[in-house]
Amino acid sequence: MSARKLGKSGLKVSRYILGSMNFGWLVNEENSMKILDAAIEAGITTIDTADIYSKWGDGSYPGKSEEIIGKWLKDRGVRDDIVLATKVRGNMSDKPNDVGLSRKHILEGAKRSLVRLNTEYIDLYWNHWPDYDTPQEETLRAYTKLVDDGAVHYIGASNHTAAELMESLWVSDRNGLVRYDAIQPPYSLARRRDYEKLLQPVVEKYGFGVTSYSPLGGGFLTGKYSEEKMPDSKRAETTKTRYFKERNFRIVETLNEVAQANGVSIPQLALAWVLTRETITAPIIGVNSVEQLNENIEALEINIPETDLNRLNEVSDWTEMDMLAR
Repeated sequence: MSARKLGKSGLKVSRYILGSMNFGWLVNEENSMKILDAAIEAGITTIDTADIYSKWGDGSYPGKSEEIIGKWLKDRGVRDDIVLATKVRGNMSDKPNDVGLSRKHILEGAKRSLVRLNTEYIDLYWNHWPDYDTPQEETLRAYTKLVDDGAVHYIGASNHTAAELMESLWVSDRNGLVRYDAIQPPYSLARRRDYEKLLQPVVEKYGFGVTSYSPLGGGFLTGKYSEEKMPDSKRAETTKTRYFKERNFRIVETLNEVAQANGVSIPQLALAWVLTRETITAPIIGVNSVEQLNENIEALEINIPETDLNRLNEVSDWTEMDMLAR
């Protein structure tokens, strides 16, 4: 599997990044280990997790995903072969300072993540989402300390707006602090507008890497959803609320037609489309089984014919709708 340079940094990440939000929740520890083994065998060298994964699962708790990955790294002895990314921001407990992007929470959160992950350093440390109670200068000073100490190599901003990114660049430049090297937005055929209209111009001008998430629209772009039925999934209601729109069902219909014409599956085609987008460094894929992982990996070999690519671009285009809304 090829590697791609992350923005202006010297860090290289694999063409796919393995997401781990399901570990310790929808996927038990044993099967999580199998997925991690299959991923590294296939050439995926970048793993993305977060300190709050998987606090929402029955019988689970924040940090469980990190613990599973940390155990795997130690058991397999592959830490030096992996680009390891984790996040900080979420509420880890009921304590008032155990949340956010304050200096206190970042420094303590990083220390705890390092223990759970069985590692001495985090390759890429993310803001999980903004913290409006904390000045960006405080956040970036905390990250600068972690980088200077060698505990973190690069930093990124997940779920941030273009305005927040621009402010961060100004704060970093003015104060001589580390800057974000990458952003992590949602991006798929069913969710293009926010990234393409607002974030992509900033990415192109200032050289951010982009490790986008939810390339299958929370499962909506697998073809398993229809207006009459939903899969038996704990995430199905969230997906319904976000994606059940007439235009999105037209996207799935077109995906189905193009996929059948090219002898591939609907999820593979949806992933292959994301891989055609020049500013996306590497999409994050989350899977529940080795079989799903292998199917996703096969999408790397798909070359979408130009006429079919144009069909997908047109059916998912947001610009006309955006103009009508003015």
